[in-house]
Amino acid sequence: MTTSGRMELMAPAGNFESLQAALDNGCDSVYFGVEQLNMRARATVNFVMDDLPEIARRCQAKNVRTYLTLNTIIYDHDLSVVKTLLTQAKAAGITAVIASDQAVIAMARSMGIEVHISTQLNVTNIETVKFYSLFADTIVLSRELSLRQVKKITEAIEKEQIKGPSGNLVEIEIFGHGALCMAVSGKCYLSLHSHNSSANRGACKQNCRKKYTVIDQESGFEIEIDNEYMMSPKDLCTLDFLDQIVDSGVKVLKLEGRGRAADYVATVTRVYREAIDAIAEGTYTKERISVWMETLSTVYNRGFWSGYYLGQKLGEWSDNPGSNATQKKVYVGKGLHYFPKSGIAEFKIEAYDIKKGDKLLITGPTTGAQELDLDEFFVNDTAAEKATKGDSCTLKVPFRIRLSDKMYKIVAN
Repeated sequence: MTTSGRMELMAPAGNFESLQAALDNGCDSVYFGVEQLNMRARATVNFVMDDLPEIARRCQAKNVRTYLTLNTIIYDHDLSVVKTLLTQAKAAGITAVIASDQAVIAMARSMGIEVHISTQLNVTNIETVKFYSLFADTIVLSRELSLRQVKKITEAIEKEQIKGPSGNLVEIEIFGHGALCMAVSGKCYLSLHSHNSSANRGACKQNCRKKYTVIDQESGFEIEIDNEYMMSPKDLCTLDFLDQIVDSGVKVLKLEGRGRAADYVATVTRVYREAIDAIAEGTYTKERISVWMETLSTVYNRGFWSGYYLGQKLGEWSDNPGSNATQKKVYVGKGLHYFPKSGIAEFKIEAYDIKKGDKLLITGPTTGAQELDLDEFFVNDTAAEKATKGDSCTLKVPFRIRLSDKMYKIVAN
C-alpha cells in the first residue's frame, strides 16, 4: 500500500514504452515479465534479464514498487532459469516476485525476496490466506469473489492480525480493470489441447475469443452462435464502484494489460489514478465517473462489465472478436532530431498525412506515451497547414524526443 494510505495502483508494463507510460501517469507499482516464465510470455515483447537494473532505476527514481511476475507452471528444467532470474532480480533491487509455484515461492523466500501470491493459486478464503501468510506479504484473491467475500477476508486479516514475513498485516490485491478469462482464475487448457500451446505457460492462443458453430452430432444440424462470442467475457471495469472496493479493505488494485500498447497503459493508469485520488479527496462524483468512462472507451476494450464483484453471474459476453475502442491510432512517422534549447522536435512523415488540429500520440522506450494537439508546425522550414508522406515536419513539444520515437495520429474508430 502507498505511504499516503491510499489504495496502491498497480500498472502493467510489457516493454519500456509501457513502463514509462505507467510511471508518467501516476502508478504506485508496476508488474512485468522477463523472458518466458510469466503468464504473458507470448502476448508481448517481454523484458530480458539485462533490463532489470534499468527497470529498477526508473521506478526507484519515482518511488514506484517493482513486481516481477514469475507465475507460470514450473518444470524441473526451468528451475535453474528461475534461480538465475531471482538472483538477478534481487541484485537489481526489484521489490517483489509474483509467484504461484511452490518451488518459486520457496526459492524467493530463501533469498529474502518479498513474495506476492498470484491469482493462479485461486485463494478464496481466510484459512488459505493464513497458510500463504507464512510465505507472502501480499495475496491476490481469486477473480471470482464478490466484494462482500473480499471484505470478509480483509476484516478477518485485521481482526486476527494475520501478518506476512515482513511483520506487517497481509495485504489483499484484486484485479481492477482489463481482460477477463472465462476460466477460473486463468486456469485454462483449451489452447493446450488445440495447439499444444499452454495458457498456463504464458502461451495462450485465445481460443475463447473466436466465433464458433455448434453441430448436432446425430443430425448434422449446424447452429452458428450469433452476435456473441460466448466464451469471451467483456473487459472488467470497476471505475463506477471503486469507492466500494476501497471500502472493502483492498490494498492493491491491479490493472490488466501487459500485452497492450503504451497509450492504453497511459490512459487507463491516468483514469484510475484520478479516481483513487478523487475518492480520498471527496470529489468522486457521477459526473466525473461519466467522463472517466468515456476516456476509458477510447482505448482497447471488449466492452465493460463489473465481473463478479457485485454478485452477477458470468454472462456479459463481447459481441465482436476485437476492440470496441472509440478511437484508434494510425502510424504517421518517426523521430529524426530534437533541439533542446528551443524544444523543437523533427519528424519524418512516412505514412499518414497530418494537419492542424489533429491529435497526435508520440511513443518511445524513454518517451512513454505522450499526447498533444497539433497547432503550429513547419514543413521544410515553412509554416504549414498540412504535412504529407516524405515531408520533414518540425513542431514544438513539451518533452524530449528520440530517434526511436514514433508519431501516430489519433482518429475516430
